[in-house]
Amino acid sequence: MSPAGRRKFVKPLRPSKRANSKSPAFDVKLFLDSTGLGRTVGKFRGKETIFAQGDPAKNVMYIQEGGVKLSVVNEVGKEAVVTILGAGDFFGEGCLAGQSVCMATATAIAPTTVLVIEKNEMIRVLHGEHEFSDRFIAYMLSRNLRVEEDLVDQLFNSSEKRLARTLLLLARYGAPGQPQKVLLKVSQEMLAEMIGTTRPRVNFFMNKFRKLGFIEYNGEIHVNNSLLSVVLHE
Repeated sequence: MSPAGRRKFVKPLRPSKRANSKSPAFDVKLFLDSTGLGRTVGKFRGKETIFAQGDPAKNVMYIQEGGVKLSVVNEVGKEAVVTILGAGDFFGEGCLAGQSVCMATATAIAPTTVLVIEKNEMIRVLHGEHEFSDRFIAYMLSRNLRVEEDLVDQLFNSSEKRLARTLLLLARYGAPGQPQKVLLKVSQEMLAEMIGTTRPRVNFFMNKFRKLGFIEYNGEIHVNNSLLSVVLHE
């Protein structure tokens, strides 16, 4: 038989392992709420260091409960607060981008529980589980936009507006679900470091916001949505 007359054998497509597998679909929430291979849970007291600037960068962390302050210190010992993170936030992701040491110090600002994910396990899940990688990428894109907005805020807005915006962000204003409204234990010194001003200025504006009914301040800070008017006011 001539080559033209030969029948071509088409190898049937094999179903994927996931299709043949009887294991349940990947559950992102369960993964982030539980321990397992390459995942452990760490519990930290308020003001306890989770990792320090200069430590080996080898884990990605996810905050299950509590809050974390990221800060950096320069050569002369001056500290600057980079950001405050809360439940549902990731940090330590620099190890995925090739960082060999931690660029900031992570400190618990309240009793805090974090899921510690080893770098190799994080890479495996990002490559193998699309639902998880979609969530992580969306989070990192949102975080990058926040950094850009913070820079614009620092360059062009008054300290009063910067403080109002920071309080709203810490209260999770605009995030999915209801705003947190009651802030974690954030001191006036910490707020001053975050917005680049002095503690007396922060104290002045906090008292002003309280008198106007934008916040309630009795040990804990309760943020009302009306504080948004300070940010929107030209």
